[in-house]
Amino acid sequence: MRKKRILADVLSYSFLTLLAVVWLLPFFWLIMQSFRKEPGQFIDTFLPKNYTFDNYIRLFTETNVINFSRMFMNTFVIAVFTCILSTFFVLGVSYCTSRLHFKMRRPYMNMALVLNLFPGFMSMIAVYFILKALGLTEGAMIPVALVIVFSAGAGTQFYVMKGYMDTIPKALDEAASLDGCTRWQIFTKITLPLSKPMIIYQIVTSFMVPWIDFIFARIIVRAESKYYTVAIGLWSMLEKEYVWDWYTRFCAGAVLVSIPVAILFMITQKYYREAMAGGVKG
Repeated sequence: MRKKRILADVLSYSFLTLLAVVWLLPFFWLIMQSFRKEPGQFIDTFLPKNYTFDNYIRLFTETNVINFSRMFMNTFVIAVFTCILSTFFVLGVSYCTSRLHFKMRRPYMNMALVLNLFPGFMSMIAVYFILKALGLTEGAMIPVALVIVFSAGAGTQFYVMKGYMDTIPKALDEAASLDGCTRWQIFTKITLPLSKPMIIYQIVTSFMVPWIDFIFARIIVRAESKYYTVAIGLWSMLEKEYVWDWYTRFCAGAVLVSIPVAILFMITQKYYREAMAGGVKG
């Protein structure tokens, strides 16, 4: 039995190691390509022959064609505001559907569930013309439009947060109400502190949306390069007229774009794990 157990452990760890290599190999290759000295998108070897740090330097210094630093800041600002608004919307809707009973509560939850079954880009044309009618698709209003697009629909994505709040005993709310607390005080002083893991989860997921979205950003920003996000900027580096000179800088930009999300996840991973466990339980 002991030999069988050891053999099973060896096979399991070998399989997991193989999976880890398969998952990490593309990231390792991308990092190596970001330090490649040879231009162009194709080389004869898997790893570069010559290495340089110039790709990262030129990414921020050569701004006459593609201004990566501006794109990075555009995306960061949009991500911060999207994170704040989305988290507020989800917390508010989750608390109301979990703790309050009102007319149309059940139909609203069913409607939100059905709407979440459809991909968001199905509505992108209608969303664009609505924003255009409101004057939000020109000039300095473009970042505002992106924040609205990325955060406005967050209120329908409340099911995981609601499931977590359902696990919080309602007796706590009743006791606080008997002590004279208002609904807002119960929400801010009892429900939110107990929902900290799920709040962290919502912050992480909301912050990632502007970093990875390309379709809505491309439709709304169009040719206004001053308001490009990193997704549009990285895509522009692979266009036919830029790909020879910018491919290695594209790899460097892809590495840099992953750093803020990686840092945020490492800081909050403890609460993120608790949130996922609580969300499954709820």
